[in-house]
Amino acid sequence: MQNKTSTPRRQWLKMAAGTGLTALSAAADAQSFGFRPNQRYPDPAVQILDPSFTKYRIYSSTVEQVATGMRWAEGPAYHAKGGYLLFSDIPNNRIMKFDEATGKTTVYREKANYANGNVIDRQGRLITCEHSVTRRVTRTELNGKITVLADSFEGKRLNAPNDIVVKSDDSIWFTDPVFGINGEWEGSRAKPEQATTNVYRIGTDGKLTAVITELVNPNGLAFSPDEKKLYVVEWKGTPNRSIWSFDVNADGSVSNKTKLIDAADQGALDGFKVDRDGNLWCGWGSNGALQAEPTDMGLRKVFGLKGKSEDLDGVMVFNPQGKAIGFIQLPERCANLAFGGPKRNRLYMTSSHSVYALYVESHGAA
Repeated sequence: MQNKTSTPRRQWLKMAAGTGLTALSAAADAQSFGFRPNQRYPDPAVQILDPSFTKYRIYSSTVEQVATGMRWAEGPAYHAKGGYLLFSDIPNNRIMKFDEATGKTTVYREKANYANGNVIDRQGRLITCEHSVTRRVTRTELNGKITVLADSFEGKRLNAPNDIVVKSDDSIWFTDPVFGINGEWEGSRAKPEQATTNVYRIGTDGKLTAVITELVNPNGLAFSPDEKKLYVVEWKGTPNRSIWSFDVNADGSVSNKTKLIDAADQGALDGFKVDRDGNLWCGWGSNGALQAEPTDMGLRKVFGLKGKSEDLDGVMVFNPQGKAIGFIQLPERCANLAFGGPKRNRLYMTSSHSVYALYVESHGAA
């Protein structure tokens, strides 16, 4: 007797065969979504909010879906020498690999300790925020050995390392909110041991320093092109999610905290990257805030979201002064992104169940 679920599955596999998606395990098929690129140029998904953004849009480039089948895609990091993108699939507890040459997506690491943020250092090594269970920052050496760089501060365990960046002097900076220990979806629930949620710096001597302690659940972070400023997302603690700017001092400390961006339209700032011109390309989507009053849906009254997800999902681009200049609309909420490709002008966007890509007339700063 024919399996009733076999035909839809075969249809999906046939569709995926042309996009390299068949390399994903069958366990993730339920989270896979079809996507049809826009046929016309310029792609209406690339929206000009200020004329200054026009020079970054490639007229004949459209948003592409390069992978699907994740439950919550995060932490993209591009390996220039290898020509591939690594990214986390947090609830599935694995790190994935998208190979540009073959177009295939495969599992890079199973049982990844609920890895979140990733970065490739200047030596080509993967540095990962394991944001639950182990709650540590690790480096995968070129021979495959895993080195623990940080797992505690002042004798107490870290909260849940989240996002990470490497400065040109090889110091490593990461955020440590509590998301990975808040529940069971992205790891295991645990009680925080740190009194604050910090931004840390690991010096080249291995010393761990808390450089910022006053932000409530810091999230994404990045440096300006000249590395004189550090930008950090604060997930909570202000009326809206914000990006704060700090001056970076010669001794590795920071000062002059200034609010650069306020996500005042229900947008959920998350991970972001900075280009060579100093623009901030920010993951964007609904922050989940509810309307004050329920809407009558006939059989029941429902508290709906503030703002429409379909209008918020994508990437918001801000200039160095914090003005929104462009928006890339996606069919899923974008959590993080990275510049990749041989010319570092291909924007990879990890977005809920999928990874999208868009060639832009811009290049990653780091």
